[in-house]
Amino acid sequence: MTTSDSHAARPARPFGAVGTALVTPFTADGKAVDLEAAQALAEHAVSRGNDLVVVAGTTGESPTLSDHERLDLARAVLDAVGEKATVVAGAGTYDTRHSIELARAHADLGVHGLLVVTPYYSKPSQQGARAHLEAVADATDLPVMLYDIPGRTGLPLAKDTLLRLAEHPRIAAVKDAKSDLHEATEVMAATGTAYYSGEDALNLPWLAIGAAGIVSVVSQVAPELDAALVRAVDRSDLDAAREIHRALAPLVSAIMTCMPGAVAAKAALMLQGVLPHAVVRAPHAPADADHVQMLARAIDDADGITPVHASRRTL
Repeated sequence: MTTSDSHAARPARPFGAVGTALVTPFTADGKAVDLEAAQALAEHAVSRGNDLVVVAGTTGESPTLSDHERLDLARAVLDAVGEKATVVAGAGTYDTRHSIELARAHADLGVHGLLVVTPYYSKPSQQGARAHLEAVADATDLPVMLYDIPGRTGLPLAKDTLLRLAEHPRIAAVKDAKSDLHEATEVMAATGTAYYSGEDALNLPWLAIGAAGIVSVVSQVAPELDAALVRAVDRSDLDAAREIHRALAPLVSAIMTCMPGAVAAKAALMLQGVLPHAVVRAPHAPADADHVQMLARAIDDADGITPVHASRRTL
């Protein structure tokens, strides 16, 4: 197979290639969404290589957002980067009716796609989960990215369910945090469904087996590195991809394994001067001083991140 043939064989990228799961900035008292900060953060990510921005996902602390806040956030990010990047809004809940309402409201705003998580907490059957996801996909004309994250929902999507869901004309992709690369390979081969890595530690393995791209927490902290990783895989430069993957590893560990991703990402962005503070909403607790120091070391050690401000802020 020639290089051009191998590139042609890659799956379509319905939502772009380098995505960030955007944190939701709040005002200093946590009572409101800081829309100007959200716009600045989206601009920061897109100007440094991201072509996909996901708002009001898990990292965006979506369970703590009112519907009004979700819509204001999506509108603000659309205004900021909607002409330069794909803007996808989280519309999934554990209530099918509520999810449909959110999907339609976001479609009215003009977002480019929807992220719909598997219903959580209630743990429906596979049939119930499929009916839920199809109902949300039926509600608008927008392309849908399913979010398969059993570590949070308690419900993995079975292979047969994924194959059935792939038949829906608007279900275009899966953001996978289940990490079953073999199952995903079979689903991609059978359906052409685009997969996006939903686990930063596995971005390179996902891309190597044919994932369309990534939806990353770390990519808002190190957007240049994640963009370079995707470009390296696209040009079949495995040596360069491995080098970038290894350079990212300490930062991935610092953000994704020692505390919730939303908490760590906000603290890292504050250290970089991208966000004015790292306020999170309960039940999240802010990063403690030891974790902030660990994040600072990881940021300093990650070659390839463009400094934003020379001086760091403190909690």
